[in-house]
Amino acid sequence: MDPNLLYWKSHGQSFYSRLKIWVNLLDPISLLSSDAEIEKARTLLESGEKQNEKDDHAQNLSLSSVHADSGAVLPLVFRPPAYMPISVPLVVGSFLPHVTVSPAVFWQLLLQSYNAGFNYANRNSSSEQGRKTSLAQLLSMAGTVSFATCAGALPQIFISRLRIKSAPIQIILRTILPIPLSAALAFFNVYTVRSEEYANGIQVFDSNGNPVGFSKAAGEKAVMETALSRAALFGATAVVPNLLVLLFQRSRALQRYSRLVAPLRQMSAVFVMGLMIPVSFSLYPQLGTIKRKNLEKELGAGAPDGQLYYHRGL
Repeated sequence: MDPNLLYWKSHGQSFYSRLKIWVNLLDPISLLSSDAEIEKARTLLESGEKQNEKDDHAQNLSLSSVHADSGAVLPLVFRPPAYMPISVPLVVGSFLPHVTVSPAVFWQLLLQSYNAGFNYANRNSSSEQGRKTSLAQLLSMAGTVSFATCAGALPQIFISRLRIKSAPIQIILRTILPIPLSAALAFFNVYTVRSEEYANGIQVFDSNGNPVGFSKAAGEKAVMETALSRAALFGATAVVPNLLVLLFQRSRALQRYSRLVAPLRQMSAVFVMGLMIPVSFSLYPQLGTIKRKNLEKELGAGAPDGQLYYHRGL
């Protein structure tokens, strides 16, 4: 079993412990480390030498920069510490009350493209070792981004194409509809981009870290958990700013300060997403478990203690 997964097995089985770990791992300063430093940290962990406090940096560097299945260094922009600095401006841009369709589509295209790239880079790739990305996978990602971009821009498309002037309907389209839409599209992005995991299966391990085989049931569970966590992230990020704006607009006392609506929406989105990223990453264990009764029959014999382990991805 990979050193990263062994660490998650011993330190990340409770939500609180995972949250503390992710708060440390999401430090953007780690993005300044070179590939050579990351490889050195990885070599230190793989050597099995007894670690001291100074080696905690090596552990954090490996967890935040190295893929647990392939052992390769993740692309800089798709490492977990880069998720907040890159995605937050894209989310804020997508939440702006656009006047025309073009800017709404532009911001949605950037957001959905980055999410698709992040989801793919941090997938479980255990069944793909030695194989290049297939044409079918590339087409699936392109279709996911295209559909999610158009769906994300639907509120502005409705307002512009149908020439909606009614204030109540505009409030529904700009403030209420984006909440379930953001959560649904985040779920959809993960579930489709990582479809090969539940189609081909992912590697599962016994309690000693020995590989047992590949399980489609574990792949389905891993993708579903990650999709739900991403839906929680984007749903919460959408609900707080939009509800604050709605309350602001309905309050007569605050209507005199209408110029504060846009900054309030943007600042609250930044604040909520900054809080929710480590929370959403911690909702489910990185090293998940699946019970024997939910496994394929041929894998049940490899679970003497009643369960097997799998890498969930991110």
